[in-house]
Amino acid sequence: MNRPQQQGVVLLEALLGIFIFSIGILALIGMQAVAVKNTIEAQYRTEAGFLANEVIGQIWVSNASPAAFNTATACTAAPCTTWVTKVQAMMPGSTGALAPSIVVVGSQVTVTVSWQKAGETSSHNHQVVAQIVGASG
Repeated sequence: MNRPQQQGVVLLEALLGIFIFSIGILALIGMQAVAVKNTIEAQYRTEAGFLANEVIGQIWVSNASPAAFNTATACTAAPCTTWVTKVQAMMPGSTGALAPSIVVVGSQVTVTVSWQKAGETSSHNHQVVAQIVGASG
């Protein structure tokens, strides 16, 4: 006679099991989303570092004065304008206030690559400072 009182217990246990399994799957999906976001951020940081080091290398081998790469004044060297265009093509939102910059003070060169993904409220920066000793100029 205990049988009628226990009807539906298996169904309840099955629903509880499905609920716990669903929470686990949702946690995995959330972790995957965070992993993808972090991978994309790492990609942008890597590209920014590559781009900054690329222009520093160009300054080293250029016959032009390092001051010709100064984006605040002229950016008259052909590799400089090509580099700025490349950065703006590769890094999201790197125009206007976030435009890439090269500041030359004496033999010190400071390269800043900034980016901001769509939908983000804050920008990201990668800055490299190098001493260009023995270069032309």
